[in-house]
Formats: sequence, C-alpha cells, structure tokens
Amino acid sequence: MYIVKAETDQAAKIVDMSVRAFETDVNVGGTKGEYPPGFDSIEWHEQMAREGHLYQAMVENDLVGAAIVFPDEINRSVYIGRIFIDSIYHRKGYGLRLMECIEKYFPCAAEFDLDTPCWNERTNAFYKRLGYRIIKVEDGINYYQKRKSELDAVQNLT
Repeated sequence: MYIVKAETDQAAKIVDMSVRAFETDVNVGGTKGEYPPGFDSIEWHEQMAREGHLYQAMVENDLVGAAIVFPDEINRSVYIGRIFIDSIYHRKGYGLRLMECIEKYFPCAAEFDLDTPCWNERTNAFYKRLGYRIIKVEDGINYYQKRKSELDAVQNLT
C-alpha cells in the first residue's frame, strides 16, 4: 500500500467509499445517522483535496481507502482527521497499513494526534493496538497521541 495526495476529480469516488465505510459504524456501537461532518459531501472532500489534506490509500492501482491529514511543520506534529477503508476491504489489514503509510509519509513528525468517538469499539481498539494513547476524554470523544519515540518502538517490533 502507498498513499498519494488526492485530486479534486477523485472526490466523488472517495465520498462513495466514505459513505460505505462510515455506514458500518452501526455494527460497532454507533447510531444510524451519527457520522463525521462532511463524510458524504463531495464539496467538502474537494476542498480537502485543494488544500492538500486528502490522501488516497492505494494497493497497486486500486483505491481502497482515504485519509484526511493535517501536518503542522512548525510543531512537528500531524493531526489525522479521519481515515477510512472501503467496507469491501474491511478486516484485511488495510487500516493498519494505511496508518503505517501516514506515519512513514511524515518522517519529521515528532507526534501524531487523532480522535474518535468513545462508543466506537472498533476504532478505539485499533488505535490502542497501534500504540496510540488516550491523552484526554471530552464530550464523548477520546483524544489519542503517539510520539516519535513510541513510533520507533512499535516499528522495531515489526
């Protein structure tokens, strides 16, 4: 797997994938209709692409997922706003590979931050498995962080 910045003309395809991916959240504690902002908006995804925050997850020539990523070079941090894998590819290790690609894509980052709803059993277990630690819980959201030293330790185990 590799990641590449998405172009605006990929937004519709990415949105279709986003809808399929996030609709599966009802299987892991979510309520129907409880989705992240913009998950089904072509315009929002086009804006993320124009701003350089939308990345496609590719396996050979196949689009299997996407991520919204906000690097902060001044603070040497990366905020992972969202990742998703097309539901037809769930439970095949692609989410893990996507996170590894993001972490490797930003080698100068000292830390990675993200958040996910407390109710989402799948994503909370997933991020903990990857070495992310909860740094704050607020309004039903778990805020996670992984520092560079933790990244090195996890990568040395693999």
